[in-house]
Amino acid sequence: MIYYITGGERSGKSSYAQNLALSLSQTPKHIATSRIWGDDHRKRIDRHIADRDERWTSVEEEKVLVSAINKGDVVVIDCVTLWLTNFYVDTKNDVEKSLEQAKNEFDKLLHIDATIIIISNEIGMGVHAQTEIGRKFTELQGWMNQHIAKYADKATLMVSGIPLTLK
Repeated sequence: MIYYITGGERSGKSSYAQNLALSLSQTPKHIATSRIWGDDHRKRIDRHIADRDERWTSVEEEKVLVSAINKGDVVVIDCVTLWLTNFYVDTKNDVEKSLEQAKNEFDKLLHIDATIIIISNEIGMGVHAQTEIGRKFTELQGWMNQHIAKYADKATLMVSGIPLTLK
């Protein structure tokens, strides 16, 4: 089962995903996809870690998500945007190569007998990126979001802390 949760920044995606995971398992797993990009980013990550109690197992995995998931797991993957950033940076901002690699890695999740809750961002709904690299990344994110949503069993859009069912 794949749950897809998307929305804008600070829309309540992480809290919603964590509550969903805890409703499905007493021992969920959190997969953090982020590289540490600076002090502010570290503080944000620390805040997310503090939000989770001893029931959670935390795993850091920048790209190969399937390597951190076992049969029967209930997993929150947080988040697609940071995961895609890793591909984008590693391919020197090649949108096509990044999309291909990310789709290949995501598609492996479709064959795991686990409950996967995957968080993403609707960055295309925000401010228009000022740089070409930023605009290309926004396109990459939109295409990947569409791919994930297509295969998700359930999709939710978070707006101001309110979950809106898409599928």
